[in-house]
Amino acid sequence: MTLSFFDQFISPVFLGIPLMGIAIALPWVLLPAAATRWLSNRMLALQGWFMNRFISQLLLPLNPAGHKWAVLFTSLMIFLITINMLGLLPYTFTPTTQLSLNMGFAVPLWLATVIIGMRNQPTHSLAHLLPEGTPTLLIPVLIIIETISLFIRPLALGVRLTANLTAGHLLIQLIATAAFALLPVMPTIAISTGALLFLLTLLEVAVAMIQAYVFVLLLSLYLQENV
Repeated sequence: MTLSFFDQFISPVFLGIPLMGIAIALPWVLLPAAATRWLSNRMLALQGWFMNRFISQLLLPLNPAGHKWAVLFTSLMIFLITINMLGLLPYTFTPTTQLSLNMGFAVPLWLATVIIGMRNQPTHSLAHLLPEGTPTLLIPVLIIIETISLFIRPLALGVRLTANLTAGHLLIQLIATAAFALLPVMPTIAISTGALLFLLTLLEVAVAMIQAYVFVLLLSLYLQENV
């Protein structure tokens, strides 16, 4: 029986127990914990250097009030990168291909930025709904459009991450299926297809890292508008 290509995106279940929780918790086990020694090893030094560079680049345009989000943004970034990368291994599952999980990250964080803006600077936050110098007749229309664009932001965050990872996984599976089907008939074309599959896998690794960065970067831009 031929299985659907979308079966790889179904949450795995073992003995009736969903394994989504294990897939989400596994990346934290792989990260090295901070040592009590004065001198750390190369892995910890590289991890610390990456976090420092990421925080400095991400929080550079933010006001000092937004620097409180540094730990949250860094943790989310590392979490998304490790989950996306581990999902490329054979016999694994990528939780971020589930729209429900991505929306669970996007909606609360986006809502927190909006609430912070409404509490600290309500006039400035509401000013984004109406650009300066708008003609009187266009005011109701622009307010409706800007309100819709404001509430569509978390949906765009979740759908962007889900769609990019899902499309990449599907394309890899389609090309791999074609390579196996062509191997006994046209070995040369099958080998060429395998080389293409290797390059596509490298591209997917880059996409997994870039999409995690874009997710956190957009959240920081939303926070920048409200602090």
